[in-house]
Amino acid sequence: MVTPHPLPEGFTEIEVFALGTALLVEALLGFCLNGLTILSFRKIKELRTPSNLLVVSVALADCGICINAFIAAFSSFLRYWPYGSQGCQIHGFCGFLTALASINCSAAVAWDRYHHYCTRSRLQWSTVISMIVFAWLFAAFWAVMPLLGWGEYDYEPLRTCCTLDYSKGDRNYATYLFSMATFNFLVPGFIMLTAYQSIHQKFRKSGNYKFNTGLPLKTLFICWGPYCLLCSYAAVEDVMFIPAKYRMIPALVAKAAPTVDAFVYALGNENYRGGIWQFLTGQKIEKAEVDNKTK
Repeated sequence: MVTPHPLPEGFTEIEVFALGTALLVEALLGFCLNGLTILSFRKIKELRTPSNLLVVSVALADCGICINAFIAAFSSFLRYWPYGSQGCQIHGFCGFLTALASINCSAAVAWDRYHHYCTRSRLQWSTVISMIVFAWLFAAFWAVMPLLGWGEYDYEPLRTCCTLDYSKGDRNYATYLFSMATFNFLVPGFIMLTAYQSIHQKFRKSGNYKFNTGLPLKTLFICWGPYCLLCSYAAVEDVMFIPAKYRMIPALVAKAAPTVDAFVYALGNENYRGGIWQFLTGQKIEKAEVDNKTK
């Protein structure tokens, strides 16, 4: 008879099960919605545009986050991390790579929308592909740094998944965190803010609001803000006094980003939604003349 692994310190049986279930739901829902976004782009010819490729890049990164969450959910049900220290490093790297790529590609979508609605110019395939390659390589650079000694990956408080180790809060951690957060959170946030403010001004002048210009930036700060705040606070003060179960909440909120992104960038886009409907049913919505912009 197999002896159950002991509960992680600071968690009850119900809390571990609840966190594992939440991670599983987030993983499955986010993966299905973003997978549908990717498959629709591949199957529906009208959706294959440079602008929608940026949406697909966000969806691809979000699928990676969902796989990361699924592994964490499976480990939570086991009550321990079964893949060893090397598996922890890989899990942390993949989680950071896909998370940073998702944020950077979201900023690229904002930049593309700015050009479409404010300058009336459309980004070409070569430009969009270059932006996507840069976003992923830039994310990979920052994600690999903890593997090389600048920053460090370690277990989350639940000890069933891995992320950036904020428990030490030393100079090595602080310099990495503030540099990484500046270039992968604040700069993308600034790009999104300025782009969507300009688009909002354009919409207000015309009186024709194509989409909610405040939603993408709100999504970024609501989903990733708590985790960034926790890590930033750890750079100046010891956060270990916060109960482990509460320190898991920001990570749980962040893993909801793929589901929210799917609604903001694909299902919230009338034209893309029409393409998804055509992919699922084979029936084309005539009203939705699919152009190459996300709404």
